[in-house]
Amino acid sequence: MLPGPPTESAEPAEPAVPAAPVGPDDAAPDRRRIAVPVLLAALAAGALAVLVALAGPGFMARDTGELRIPGAGPTTLLRTVLFAALALHLGELAATGLIRPVRGRPGTAVRGWSVHASLAGAAAAAGQIVVLATVSDLGISETYGTREGGLLLLVANGLVLAAGCAASRRPRLALAPLAVVIGAEALRAHPEAYSPVAGAALTVVHLTAASLWTGGLLYVLRTMWLWRDFPVAARALLGRYARLAVWLYVALAVTGTLSGLRRLPVDVVFTSAYGRTLLVKLALMVVVSALAVAARRRLSRDADPAVAHRIARREQAVLALVVLVSAVLTVVPDPHWLSTR
Repeated sequence: MLPGPPTESAEPAEPAVPAAPVGPDDAAPDRRRIAVPVLLAALAAGALAVLVALAGPGFMARDTGELRIPGAGPTTLLRTVLFAALALHLGELAATGLIRPVRGRPGTAVRGWSVHASLAGAAAAAGQIVVLATVSDLGISETYGTREGGLLLLVANGLVLAAGCAASRRPRLALAPLAVVIGAEALRAHPEAYSPVAGAALTVVHLTAASLWTGGLLYVLRTMWLWRDFPVAARALLGRYARLAVWLYVALAVTGTLSGLRRLPVDVVFTSAYGRTLLVKLALMVVVSALAVAARRRLSRDADPAVAHRIARREQAVLALVVLVSAVLTVVPDPHWLSTR
């Protein structure tokens, strides 16, 4: 018997449907998978920073015989926020100047953080006034009349004004109030009787250079990530920053050395909280220097700045620790009395 014609299936075959192109919505889960670990790492780092700020001064002063500084932990935390605010605002102003001459750069720009940073810094300065009033058993208005309280009030007002300038059409006007803030902070950091003007002058240069280095690098790294599809422009931007960083490093090294020689007697380097904290800061700066040199070498060797960008991110992380340790350094006792005891 011959086979008959094949019978058709009851349900017709469905036509093949082409795969949908991967769009932004499909990439969202990948972004979320990346964002969650980054967020957790940031929260852990923030918690660790708070712990170090609160416990750092007491830990460094252990077994030194130095007097306990009232409110040292909260003051360290608030000064860390203040120093970070200065770095973010000054660094953003400097980095935008580095970006403009870059050829072939895209038209996109990262979102500025200067307004929020300066407002956070103003809140930190106001918080220091509250801490000072509490430990001194004074009213807020009476605290304004003290030397330190008056300078902190000037810092807070200067940062509020800087935030207003940053939100305006002429953000570079913020340089004037930021200069006042740095000057006031330098004077506040040097209440000692021995050559306070020289100490304040060194602090002005040191704090300015440190803010430009730390905040400028952060803004450059954020911009490079935004420009990751434009490696030539990203490489040129990091190169421009690296040339500026050389001079900032020289300023930091000179002023830091002179400040250390001026303030720290040799016989209490290991037995004072100031000396111990300074040694930790120097160790971190050695790591920062090594990472900066490594990033510069890779930048000069590779056409793709991806590796240099990765090394510079590590440098940025260590610089954040330097800011925290610097805040501890401003709170621990003056080591001179321990040397002359």
